[in-house]
Amino acid sequence: MIETAYAKINLALHVRRRRNDGYHALETLFAFVDAGDRLSVTPATRDELRTLGEFGGGLTDPFDNIVMQALSALPRPQGWAVTLDKNLPVAAGLGGGSADAGALFRLFDREYGLPDDWHQRAAKLGADVPACVRSVTAVGRGTGTELLEVEGDLAGMPVLLVNPRVPLSTGAVFKDWDGVDRGPIPGGPVSTIALEGRNDLEGPAIALCPAVARVLAALRETDPWLARMSGSGATCFALYRSPSERDSALAAIKAVWPDWWQLAGALR
Repeated sequence: MIETAYAKINLALHVRRRRNDGYHALETLFAFVDAGDRLSVTPATRDELRTLGEFGGGLTDPFDNIVMQALSALPRPQGWAVTLDKNLPVAAGLGGGSADAGALFRLFDREYGLPDDWHQRAAKLGADVPACVRSVTAVGRGTGTELLEVEGDLAGMPVLLVNPRVPLSTGAVFKDWDGVDRGPIPGGPVSTIALEGRNDLEGPAIALCPAVARVLAALRETDPWLARMSGSGATCFALYRSPSERDSALAAIKAVWPDWWQLAGALR
């Protein structure tokens, strides 16, 4: 069995307050790109994980990998040998690990059907995992686990992801948030929320990783419909009106910044 772990982006991310439990109350607009990591599964006598791909070498401890944790959360009558082709950078604001876990949940659903409490099992693995299981545009509230349907009027829109190949710690970025509540996420369809929303973590992320500002500037020079940082960074995205505009932007950025990681796709 084969499944894509779709790259997650936050079209908007509003941080409202720090909670007593140490987490932050969020309002975010999740969206997913039609490309990402790739998981393949074959039956085995016990659960196993092998990592490949450009970023697979950074995942040295299989038992610390969220894919193995997801396997433990979904008991099966036989083991699964999972091969993870890691195409998404790690600690990049793309929900890479959460996307991998989400893909594993979908593989389990295909084979056995998900249990009624799948949402709770997914949330225990990470706040983004329930959204990544669904991998459709949705508004997330609370820590991101409370999902609300939204009118998805940007499906199929060309998107370009760019990362300066600098990892950013989510915890460090949240720690440096200034604590100012700048207001709720707007209502309406995806296009309205995206245009009128913001990412409250851009400032602290740029302070920790100035390369994020360079990526945003490079993307905005290509005249996108929207350019913004995703999640806690350092990946930024740009949405374009046509595939040709996206591809021209990819070529232009690669010519100036050949070492940056890029991924071209479309919103699901």
